[in-house]
Amino acid sequence: MKKHLFLLLYIIGFTTLSFGQESTISWETSITTQSETEYTLIFKASLKEGWHLYSQHVPEGGPLATVFTFEKENIDYQLIDKTEESITHSSYEEIFEMETSYFEKQAIFKQKIKLLTPETQSIQVSAAYQTCDDQACTFEPGEILTFNLTDKVIAATTKNISDQSIKLSQGLDLNITNKSEFLESTSDNKSNKKGLTTIFLLGFFGGLIALLTPCVFPMIPLTVSFFTKQSATKKKGISNALLYGFFISFIYLLLSLPFHFLDSLDPEILNNISTNVWLNVVFFIIFIIFAFSFFGYFEITLPHSWSDKMDSASDLGGIIGTFFMALTLAIVSFSCTGPILGSLLVGALSSDGGAMQLTFGMVGFGTALALPFTLFALFPNWLNTLPKSGGWLNTVKVILGFLEIALALKFLSNADMVQHWGLLKREVFIGAWIIIFTGLALYAFGKIKFPHDTALKRLSLGRKLTGITSAVFTIYLISGLFFNTSLSLLSGFAPPKFYSIYKTKTDCPLDLNCFKDFEEGLAYAKEQNKPILLDFTGWACVNCRKMEENVWSDPQVYAELEKFVLISLYVDDRKQLPEEQQFDFQKPNGKIKSIKTIGSKWATLQTINFNTASQPFYIQLSTEMELLNHPESYTDTKTYLTWLKDGLSRNH
Repeated sequence: MKKHLFLLLYIIGFTTLSFGQESTISWETSITTQSETEYTLIFKASLKEGWHLYSQHVPEGGPLATVFTFEKENIDYQLIDKTEESITHSSYEEIFEMETSYFEKQAIFKQKIKLLTPETQSIQVSAAYQTCDDQACTFEPGEILTFNLTDKVIAATTKNISDQSIKLSQGLDLNITNKSEFLESTSDNKSNKKGLTTIFLLGFFGGLIALLTPCVFPMIPLTVSFFTKQSATKKKGISNALLYGFFISFIYLLLSLPFHFLDSLDPEILNNISTNVWLNVVFFIIFIIFAFSFFGYFEITLPHSWSDKMDSASDLGGIIGTFFMALTLAIVSFSCTGPILGSLLVGALSSDGGAMQLTFGMVGFGTALALPFTLFALFPNWLNTLPKSGGWLNTVKVILGFLEIALALKFLSNADMVQHWGLLKREVFIGAWIIIFTGLALYAFGKIKFPHDTALKRLSLGRKLTGITSAVFTIYLISGLFFNTSLSLLSGFAPPKFYSIYKTKTDCPLDLNCFKDFEEGLAYAKEQNKPILLDFTGWACVNCRKMEENVWSDPQVYAELEKFVLISLYVDDRKQLPEEQQFDFQKPNGKIKSIKTIGSKWATLQTINFNTASQPFYIQLSTEMELLNHPESYTDTKTYLTWLKDGLSRNH
């Protein structure tokens, strides 16, 4: 148990350290020639004072070992024997409860190879390793080390970059002359705070919904009764229930911590995850499976061994026992809370705030889940007011099942737009939602039944309200599909209007004239002597669609937009660049990023020039590459209109 507590604290320290921590290790590579075809690759690691690197050989259950992955092994070359390493230090580490082997100050690794292809000019090796000091650890999942067979020693992260790559990389720098005047006054912090509050409330709402599921609701009176009756005093029972509620919220907070580490590795990584085509397809499949589980055709649960172990641990009593009771609740309720948490996870990953929004959402979810356990422990007489468990709990699950299918289509739509498949155009998407909510209305009115539904003697108030709401929403969708009314409630969920089965005037929002290539847009702006509105957007960006359909559609805003040359750069576009436009971009830290897709190019341009990876992100530029105003993001119509006018007034 002591080991688990240490590991929990270490995880928190590890995640905290990942924010902005400078490098704890630097690598140099060199090569010695053994013969015309045999070489020895030498890796030299220099460690920051106080830090150590673990050996390749550590016991199971201990720290992460150093691992080298040799790219194109058995294609360009083959390994001779195993990778050798210099002398290590050994000591007992309490955190791992074992003796570990590690390096201090410096580590040297050697690997003999034999070339299979004489034309091989360089060898790349991916190094995954963990470094630690007395307080925390960092983890590198795969640093690329390059060996040039024509040189004796080269920097670890350098790679031969062609003149073409250097030229195209330089082209991404817009050389903006007045960054200090406007970029420091950005409104990102204000909008981010607003976004965090919103995501917390959405998470809280999701937690309230989870409380009404059959996996959680029956647990409330049982758990509260346990604390109030089994404790020696009433005061002790209340304190245990309060601690139990805190641990529920804390557990969901812990689930979000690893995503902060991902966010610190690369500002684009969470956006890449949320817009990954196949990941969205996987989410679509998972949500369909969850929906049919909610319909009662089968049950999804985590392994019983997990809940059994946690339940046994909860018998320890005290703080530790209470923690494991909370963990047991989180595990056994997964079949009901999992789909809701999944929606929260994907929604946070695809939004501007990334990992921080996920944390706020998770805390909101855990807080709502913990609230009744705490309140009913403080006021046990309230338990008498709770409705009894029954068929209504299954009704809640089935309703959630219909909503899961609707959400599933959003993930498939993301993949469809990013990859330009053309499967779920706007009209097809809306038509599918009409079918879903028609089905929900029929279910609510008792016309459709599922496996676990009991016979309906009468329609409850909840069913009537659900049926009426679903029917009204269906009519609303039909009006948008057949009469082209504005479906503002679907902003961000449905594909944009220009992604249609019908021919549109332009392939831009609201039939505006726009460019999707920066150089083309800049040339046109110079020709027309107009300022530029640079729109960093995404096919799967919910807030981007909301801005376009709710803010840009305002007549006054639309009129101001027409005074700009609009350049919309889709950072999640997975369409391949022409081969002659693909290149390698070297980051300031020396690492190499391959630019092969349209989205990767524009995402890199945004990061280089504006040091952000959020969307929507709007920039006003003159044709001389001067900022006309501070950047703007997701905001209201009045603020955006004022922002546009202020920028135009500075254009000369």
